[in-house]
Amino acid sequence: MEGKSEIVMTEKNGSMHLAKERHSEDRLCSEMEMDEKGGPGSLDDGSEFLVPDKGEGSNVFSREAPLRAKDPRGTRSYGCGTKKLRSRASDSVEESEARRKDKDKNKQERKLSRQDRIELGRLFQGAVSSHDWELAESLILLADPHTLNDALCIALDSIWFLTTHQELNGITELIKKIVANGANDFTRAALRTSFLASCVSACQSKTMSLADTVNVMAQRLHERLQECHGDEVLKAEASAKVQKFTEWALKCIGFHSRCQENKGRGNHSKILEVQLQLSAFKNFLDIAGNHLTGKDFTEAFDAACFPLTLFSSSFDPGWASGVSATAIQGLLGMLVEGGADNVNQCFLEASRFGSTELVRILLQIAQRNSLDVDVDLALGFASHYCKIGTMECLVEEGNAAAFLGPLMRAAERGCMQVVQWFVDRGCRDMELCLALTAATSSSQVGVAGYLLPNVPQHVLAALSIEILKAAGERSSGSLDGVAFLLRSDFLSDPAATYAVADSISRSDDEAVAPELKAFLREHWSEAAFAEGMSSGQEHYVNFARILRRGCSPICLRDLPPPLVMAIAYLPLYRECVKSGGQLLPQRLRGQLVEAASRLGNKPVDRGSQGKEILAVLEHHLPRFLIQSPSTPSMHLQ
Repeated sequence: MEGKSEIVMTEKNGSMHLAKERHSEDRLCSEMEMDEKGGPGSLDDGSEFLVPDKGEGSNVFSREAPLRAKDPRGTRSYGCGTKKLRSRASDSVEESEARRKDKDKNKQERKLSRQDRIELGRLFQGAVSSHDWELAESLILLADPHTLNDALCIALDSIWFLTTHQELNGITELIKKIVANGANDFTRAALRTSFLASCVSACQSKTMSLADTVNVMAQRLHERLQECHGDEVLKAEASAKVQKFTEWALKCIGFHSRCQENKGRGNHSKILEVQLQLSAFKNFLDIAGNHLTGKDFTEAFDAACFPLTLFSSSFDPGWASGVSATAIQGLLGMLVEGGADNVNQCFLEASRFGSTELVRILLQIAQRNSLDVDVDLALGFASHYCKIGTMECLVEEGNAAAFLGPLMRAAERGCMQVVQWFVDRGCRDMELCLALTAATSSSQVGVAGYLLPNVPQHVLAALSIEILKAAGERSSGSLDGVAFLLRSDFLSDPAATYAVADSISRSDDEAVAPELKAFLREHWSEAAFAEGMSSGQEHYVNFARILRRGCSPICLRDLPPPLVMAIAYLPLYRECVKSGGQLLPQRLRGQLVEAASRLGNKPVDRGSQGKEILAVLEHHLPRFLIQSPSTPSMHLQ
């Protein structure tokens, strides 16, 4: 864009504003320069922007922007006064009187030069901002069709800053005259003003300045696009467009805010002012009539919702129930009445990105208009992205009750925060059992350990075989979750836990995953215990042979007995301690039983568990080896 300048921060009356260096105030709210297909939309399934095709008349912003005039003296800020505007436009007003007579004859034939259109747009913007309706109406008579549509957008944008009935009447009459003179691009005007209205409502939050909001929205947009699949070039283009549109909207807000400050008015809307603004938009819809289709209302609804998903982190708690949100609530309500049919789509999108206040608004709109929104699917989206605040809103205000799917997916991903939230909200026994199965199959040991105490024992006993089978079937190569359940004695009965594992290892059921059967057979079956005992016996025989017949210069028989025992059994002791849990794998337990029998010179009960058998080894091992840093100090529970 010609005459481009950098955005800078200015301080006025103790508050920060966005501004452009040199000659910017007269065009802050004029048309944005953009490509022929540009327009803010929403992300459809997280891939790319919904951008209307050329020629449909649904661009939110104009394709051309007023540029800086070549004469620097003619580009000074007009501020909010009318004196300079009148002097600059006096010649134009006289010319308009001469042209009034043949207006109808050559209206469609008239085409202003680019520079004339830019200059006229500046004058018109200044007249509207200063509420000089007479000057604004006289400038309309000079406009060609393209400039008239630009003027319609500029006039409509100003409604979100109305404060008096006089201003409402003035802007309504001005819009009527713009339309009467040939403006007909109602679609672009509706989309553009819906986007702006959303930004105006969002900026009423006191949590951050306009400058901070630009940065926050840019970051949120970047994060949002990163989560989407699609071409990186398209993502970059989408990001640049939305950031440009957002900066335009925020500069427009800053410009009008300064005008209100200069007139001694505050920046925050009161309820009466919001009602005036909504009345002005309703008047515009009445003027547009059948020129706006259901598709137009749908796109405008989308344009209004999109910024709120990016602004959500800047909202004050309870923003949706305050005066600041009243305007956007009224706007969205009128768009629904006009035929917008994408409430559920925007509702799901807002849930996905954790825009809790927008979710709350859309719930209210759906209830008032008897529309169906899928709160359970929205809960799934919110939980997937760990949007706890949105989840609470959906359950408490939207009555979402389908916990099973989101809970299982959270357990499968290992999202402890979401799992804990669902458990605290109250889940049925079967939901908890299925979530435990999901965590086990994904080897999410931390989540499985949290869920296990919450599943009643009678449920685990009845479904123990099915839990292990399902976990093995759905595992992605790792059976750590299955091993964790068994080590934890998930049935709270060692004999029953071992019996379940042995039963599956010997099962002829083809539905049992071969990997699971092989794993249980090798480590947790009765056969594995017998192999462990046999392995322990072989180890003892081999060690005894070395002790008696070894030819090493270091004679083991000359060492103190505790050191001899350490050489023989310290590796087994360390492996048992490292295994952890309440139960040892059967193969390891068999080796431990055989070792304890040899050391104690008496048979050890085959049903003995790890903790009591391990105590026998500890009694014969040197204490300094058991407590050394290289030896795990954590005993079996």
